[in-house]
Amino acid sequence: MFATPDFLKLACSVVFGLVAALLVLGSAHAMGSLRRIVFCSSALILMLLAANADPLTTMDEVGAAILSCWKPPVGVEKSTVTLSFSLKSDGSLVGPPQSTFVNVAGDEEVRQHFVAAAMDAVDRCTPVELSPALAQGIGGNPFTLEFASSDKAQTLTPSN
Repeated sequence: MFATPDFLKLACSVVFGLVAALLVLGSAHAMGSLRRIVFCSSALILMLLAANADPLTTMDEVGAAILSCWKPPVGVEKSTVTLSFSLKSDGSLVGPPQSTFVNVAGDEEVRQHFVAAAMDAVDRCTPVELSPALAQGIGGNPFTLEFASSDKAQTLTPSN
């Protein structure tokens, strides 16, 4: 699992909401609960950040990291889009992703929304932190990744 920025924001929001609720209650029991929640939440967030700190060493890991940001549009089924993009050695995009294959059930508006959601996933999850060995060989090479609707089995088949 990768700790995406959106996930970390959500985790922090939940923790702060719980803290605020317990502060309003103000009882001794609530304060004990507050200490436990803050400690456990802090430990969890630190573990997620540490898990995200290791540089990616393979293209499969790059694909998994980017797919962790994928949020398929609700209500769209039996659909896929394949994007092609290149990364610089620092893990940032060379340019915007390009759709190379689109099979979306629905009208043009649904199709555009689905493709935009896939491109948004790439934008949200880049730059990625690459290991020195991977960074050395990645510069400018095309990378393709398939994004599928939630009813389709997501398979990781990045190619470079």
